[in-house]
Amino acid sequence: MRAQPSSPARSTDAGLVSGEAVELDVRAARLGSRVLALLIDLLAQLAVALLLAVGLSVVLFSLPWDIVDAALSGALQTVLVVVVLVGYPVLMERFVGGRTLGKLAVGLRVVRADGGPVGIGQSLTRALVGVAVEWPGLVLPLLSWVASVTVMLTDPRGRRLGDLVAGTLVVHTRGAGSWRPAPPAVLPLLGWARSLDLTRLDDGLALAVRQYLGRVHQLAEPDRSRLGRQLWAEVAAVISPPPPWAAPEPAYLAAVLAERGRRAAYRLGRTRMVTAALWPELAPPSAAAAPPASPPPAAPLRPAAPARAVPTQPDPVRGQPTPVEAERSPTWSRPAGTDLVDR
Repeated sequence: MRAQPSSPARSTDAGLVSGEAVELDVRAARLGSRVLALLIDLLAQLAVALLLAVGLSVVLFSLPWDIVDAALSGALQTVLVVVVLVGYPVLMERFVGGRTLGKLAVGLRVVRADGGPVGIGQSLTRALVGVAVEWPGLVLPLLSWVASVTVMLTDPRGRRLGDLVAGTLVVHTRGAGSWRPAPPAVLPLLGWARSLDLTRLDDGLALAVRQYLGRVHQLAEPDRSRLGRQLWAEVAAVISPPPPWAAPEPAYLAAVLAERGRRAAYRLGRTRMVTAALWPELAPPSAAAAPPASPPPAAPLRPAAPARAVPTQPDPVRGQPTPVEAERSPTWSRPAGTDLVDR
């Protein structure tokens, strides 16, 4: 299946090319996502530092007092800082495939400049350069922060100083598919869509139709028409009645999908009304006030005949009028006084 030519503003800005000379659909991570990942990593590093500090305190209190001095305490603190600031990113990138906790949460990954997996040496170089001149920036903190942000904003692939020195790149691991609403149903097909029987249209086929309608603008002919005909043939086999006239397949699919969504919204509204009536504390505040969507049209009903008054006759035992149990036939009459009385 072929796609239409991409627009000049492309999302594949990482510039990674595989060994078969095929450009990879990968986006480079920019300043916003990388700062968010850094904040999450800082929280994780703070938790690691607290745990290690508690462990070192227990070790120091267990040692004899004549061994513990200022030099030993300073050395342990230095080791603690190195493990937290350098060991944490290096070990995480080594054993989690180029990702730390922050990058896992945001969906980022460190790779080589050629797209290969990052090595231990490159992770160590990135971490050392980051600690020295980026974060926390032991050498001229304020000036190094400004220089780091400037480099990330001006680099075409959003790399920082550590990436430039180590030859690495941070990319997104999640797709950047743009969300598009499903096209609405055309007016001439609304009446036909409301009369459809959709009980055999399962969720899998409906999802395939939704994905096709959301990406139909990206497909090129003749693959677009061929896929539309295939989906419509599957949908037409499980719905009834057939459409009244010929129309493009995407129009049929859009009408069916819109009607299915309308009925689902109506059922959801009815369920919320019942929930609001039975358990008001469990229903959302707007469930009781908002009426549900209009139900599917039903066949017109004949007006009910007016109810006739039921004749009564006196009860010879109790002296109170009781309804007659059966209507007497107009061709004959029962003589008076022959009614059976339940004694």
